[in-house]
Amino acid sequence: MPTVGVSLAVPEPWGRELQEYRVSLGDAAAVHIPTHITLLPPLEVDEADVRLLEEHLAGVAARTPAFSVHLRGTGSFRPVSPVVFVGVVEGISACEQLAADVVSGPLEVDRGFPYHPHVTVAHHLGDDLLDRAFAELGDFDVAFAAEEMWMYRHDPDSGWQPTRAFALTGA
Repeated sequence: MPTVGVSLAVPEPWGRELQEYRVSLGDAAAVHIPTHITLLPPLEVDEADVRLLEEHLAGVAARTPAFSVHLRGTGSFRPVSPVVFVGVVEGISACEQLAADVVSGPLEVDRGFPYHPHVTVAHHLGDDLLDRAFAELGDFDVAFAAEEMWMYRHDPDSGWQPTRAFALTGA
């Protein structure tokens, strides 16, 4: 049964820069995790349902306009979760609306926690490394246009692989 996810990719060169930073902290799994803002967290689906998911995502993308995203500064989910992230400071409501639309319909996913758009830069590391990431990326500041969302499939050997882009073309 495939595991899929949907996200907004952080474009180059910033996506690679943040991914390499995450790996440099010792998060070896980050080698196989493209830098992103999650819209649909990892979800196991039947192979037959992948096509249904793609049709749903195409519909969502067709009614969603492209929007601006501005990433700036750091935040953390500690002590609830050992995560440090770069914050979304512009495009929050657009991400929230898009994520809600993505997890509706045939997906009806119960997230189990409030949705908070962000870019993870340190995860499941010691407090010293989480503190370091929080401090070192505190002045990170990048803006870009979110013009497409991606469906990813997880491959046990090569990690998360982008499989299809859905252009945000709504009016």
